[in-house]
Amino acid sequence: MEPPIEINYSDAGGWTVVEIRGEVDVYTVPTIKQHMIERLADGLRRFVIDLRGVTFIDSMGLGVLVGALKRVQAVRGELKLVITDAHTKQLFALTGLRHVFPIYDSVYQARRTS
Repeated sequence: MEPPIEINYSDAGGWTVVEIRGEVDVYTVPTIKQHMIERLADGLRRFVIDLRGVTFIDSMGLGVLVGALKRVQAVRGELKLVITDAHTKQLFALTGLRHVFPIYDSVYQARRTS
């Protein structure tokens, strides 16, 4: 059975926009991790991860995002998140990750903000 997730990426003005749709949990973390490793291996360094299509995120999902941030920072890149769901924003606030990740309401806003 395929994980309940869809990952797409595109280039938007020098940023790689990674759109994740579905559940970000223990079952889908390996897929997300592999995707990010491949994009970094391709030489990409500036990422906006669009989580607007995420329906659920657990602690493993948060962990894979932290791991992605560390990998991107290790190559002097940038990683920003797009989150619009109130529950997901609250999760990031409660875990303190709101202070770790730059979080925006739109891909456009994330790309335009330094």
